[in-house]
Amino acid sequence: MSIDPGITMERLQEQFPGARRALFRKYHIGGCASCGFQPAESLAEVCARNGGLPVEEVAACILEAHSQDEKVLIDPAEAARLRESSGGRFIDIRTREEFEAVRIPGSELMSQDLLAGMGGWNPGELLVVVDHTGDRSLDAAAYFSGHGLQQVRALRGGIDAWSRHVDPSLPRYTVE
Repeated sequence: MSIDPGITMERLQEQFPGARRALFRKYHIGGCASCGFQPAESLAEVCARNGGLPVEEVAACILEAHSQDEKVLIDPAEAARLRESSGGRFIDIRTREEFEAVRIPGSELMSQDLLAGMGGWNPGELLVVVDHTGDRSLDAAAYFSGHGLQQVRALRGGIDAWSRHVDPSLPRYTVE
């Protein structure tokens, strides 16, 4: 697999959801307003503007991060199977309004109170992070893993994929 230097940052992030996190971690690119990039900028333009970084090196960093992210992502059917056989927790990181409108039964909304009790959680228990379409759950999974939880997974495709593949009775929605 390779990354075309002319790919826009918007398309890059669609194909490799962890790209922003990888770029910020290694090169301090894209994590804040001072080091941000525009969706229409190409990877080559962003590299040139950030000290002439070698595009091939940056692309390799993104691909390595993507490989690691793939190990964290879990398909909805597998998550449902694991939940049925061994339990686990589903933590939903969407807004309260989204959560109240539609949720995976038994999931918990991430809140300050929930986070305050995190120290008492079983670090070996399966924890599946749920968002709307799977674009933010990897960041939250990294947070939980960084706090000592060992079986953290991010739901591939979010609740949208869960409603298509596991529980079609859950309504799908879009956020405007």
